[in-house]
Amino acid sequence: MTSSGARESDLTRVRRLPEKALTDRESLDAVLDAGFVAHIGIMDSAIPVVIPVGYARKGNELLIHGSSASRLFTVLAAGSQAAVTVTLTDGMVLARSLFESSMNYRSAMLFGVFREVTGTEEIEALKAITDHLLPGRWDHARQPTSQELKATRTLAMEIDRWSVKVGAGDPDDNPDDLSTESGSTLWAGVVPLVSTWGTPIPDPRVPAGAEVPEYIMSWKPPYS
Repeated sequence: MTSSGARESDLTRVRRLPEKALTDRESLDAVLDAGFVAHIGIMDSAIPVVIPVGYARKGNELLIHGSSASRLFTVLAAGSQAAVTVTLTDGMVLARSLFESSMNYRSAMLFGVFREVTGTEEIEALKAITDHLLPGRWDHARQPTSQELKATRTLAMEIDRWSVKVGAGDPDDNPDDLSTESGSTLWAGVVPLVSTWGTPIPDPRVPAGAEVPEYIMSWKPPYS
């Protein structure tokens, strides 16, 4: 089942600058599909822990995978409540005052419980994660062995409770700063921050003269 909008609760209600909140599912999917790393928060023996993890969205689920021995994945697989955040930084906003200076950003928060996926479903989940992080690689690299799968734990969380917050635009200056001589002549604006792919660097063991595969050359910046 795919929800069309955020299910508002005390967890998902945006209290600070609520005008920046977006409640349509398309905005959430856009943030999740543009990001690569999610920070997942759990409570482990009464100690808060936040760990970054590569992820992918497949339909209405968030997918992650890691070591079977990982503390994070062990706690999540046991049914712990989790908080997940994904943040994209689009630029620095330079206002006339330091107080009003800020960032342009897109962020998502998700809350829920992960479940473990196994068998054929796990293979499909691992393919989805690979296709998100390394588009095209699944069909060109060696597939995971049974031993590698045994050492890997793959989890999925239904995307049900979530919020999205987006900051964009020019500086929101205090009118008093615009009326002073120093403020009126001070440069202000936005410095965009763009993430892009660099030139691929071959492993030294790749045969000399081997061309970079076309599917890698076609990769696009994740913050498009």
